[in-house]
Amino acid sequence: MARIAGVNVPDNKRIPISLTYVHGIGRTTAFKICEKLGIDVQMRMGQADEDTLNRIRTEIDEGGYKIEGDLRREVSMNIKRLMDMKCYRGLRHRSGLPVRGQNTRVNARTRKGPAKPIAGKKK
Repeated sequence: MARIAGVNVPDNKRIPISLTYVHGIGRTTAFKICEKLGIDVQMRMGQADEDTLNRIRTEIDEGGYKIEGDLRREVSMNIKRLMDMKCYRGLRHRSGLPVRGQNTRVNARTRKGPAKPIAGKKK
């Protein structure tokens, strides 16, 4: 397994798809990196030689991409800032409810967790 930005990326997948295993690099960014470095997008990560891997690593390090720990820290600090401000979005984050205006009457089970039975509600 190749190691890029502290993440083990799979050898059996194509290079752009393998790069998406790094937090902060999506498909578009991965294809742009391959295009900039002149890497064939059909090549598998296991077929890439050490020189190609080093070029990918330096491009990610010096390309100004926010990845892994830095990105996670920035996102969590943004959420913490909203919660400290006590704005509407911060209160929704704090109470574990949907933040972006979704319906909560019957849906939102992902944010609210499994349904809790209410005593005396049965008919």
